[in-house]
Amino acid sequence: MKHYDAIIIGAGQAGVPLAKKMAEAGKKTAIIEKRTIGGTCINDGCTPTKAMIASAKAAYQARKASELGIIIDNVKVDLKKIKKRADSIVEKFRGSAKNGIEETKGLKLYMGEASFTGENEIVVKSKDGTTETLTADLIFINTGAKTIIPEIDGIEEIDYLTSTSILELEEIPEHLVIIGGNYIGLEFGQMFSRFGSQVTILEQSSVILSKEDDDISKAVTDILTAEKIDIFTDVKINHIGWKGDQIETTITSGKKDKKITSTHLLVAVGRAPQTKNLNLENCGVETDEYGHILVNDQLETNVKGIYALGDVKGGPAFTHIAYNDYTIVYRNLIENTNLSTANRPVPYCMFTDPQLARIGLSEREAKEKKLDYQVAVLPMENVARGIETDETAGLMKAIVDTKTNKILGAAILASEGGEIMSVLQMAMQGGITSEQIRYGVFAHPTYTESLNNLFMKIHK
Repeated sequence: MKHYDAIIIGAGQAGVPLAKKMAEAGKKTAIIEKRTIGGTCINDGCTPTKAMIASAKAAYQARKASELGIIIDNVKVDLKKIKKRADSIVEKFRGSAKNGIEETKGLKLYMGEASFTGENEIVVKSKDGTTETLTADLIFINTGAKTIIPEIDGIEEIDYLTSTSILELEEIPEHLVIIGGNYIGLEFGQMFSRFGSQVTILEQSSVILSKEDDDISKAVTDILTAEKIDIFTDVKINHIGWKGDQIETTITSGKKDKKITSTHLLVAVGRAPQTKNLNLENCGVETDEYGHILVNDQLETNVKGIYALGDVKGGPAFTHIAYNDYTIVYRNLIENTNLSTANRPVPYCMFTDPQLARIGLSEREAKEKKLDYQVAVLPMENVARGIETDETAGLMKAIVDTKTNKILGAAILASEGGEIMSVLQMAMQGGITSEQIRYGVFAHPTYTESLNNLFMKIHK
């Protein structure tokens, strides 16, 4: 049995920097990883998908370049080469993370699966079946989440894809059916459509992106359908099975029954926390009904000295939130600050093209809170930079407090929407009003300059 000052379970975007910082602060530290260093983000999330999306956008722009007077004949997509490029980036990022762990004094890496055998005791089971028992004064859980496989009749009989396994494809699917019309499903859907696949998206809600405002959902729907992606909403999937060497999906959409035959099927209905194999009952850590670890606003569980960071604790499941979790925990424990997750900004970006970036309240949330607010909307077809670059799909939308002119939230569906949203996020954090932005001076011609025009809808 080995004793450590701190043990981190999971080498994701919170676990790796936390482990390094704890060790650098003089704590004898161990980090445990059962799969690969870097977590979902580096291995099969942000890094490879955004690399591949860049390739998909290049193919799309090459095909439509004639609209800008550039003629490119016979555009071809080499998925093997695209995958090789993405894999090389993943390997570089993963190697950097692993080297960072191995080069940190006082930090020990264990490759294996961790489970609790007591409040401060963990058993690590390696792939070869050997076990080692570790104890620690502080334990941090950063085990992330995994794909949910819904209970659909026949689904276990077919070779379905997940957001992880689809990245291993080396041939472009002839017809890809995607179960789930939210962020992950839409990114993959547009990407493979641009690679050359026929794509069909099945969503059980009445609209895709059901958590967003209706006008945003409709705008994204229009963009994707314009690219010949089929979207079925209000869907119930009755059965999935083989029809020869094809996959047949039987659905009811609204009141209409339909059978869809495809070569590939991707499951993208959401993700569940990886807590089952931790044996949390042995340490007394409480979870919600879905298995998310319950924490307070300083990320500590109900058991003193045990913390949870990232997707495993529920709430916003974004890499940047996991990283911010690490900074809060580390600074509180080592630098004696009193930071919390309360009222922190939660920006996010869906990397379809155009991007959908969000910060703060949506119009729906502002209405539910019965706030006194105004809405400013600017279609991208009225944005000079968008017109000049032929990027006119989407819109900018902001929610503004009527009395104070403080920005309550924004949705930017635009080329480089994440960058535009970040400007508004900083304005929100700095207390800059919509009126100040309306009359602010921005470089011309930039996308950000059109925030003048957006807030002109309120401050004429």
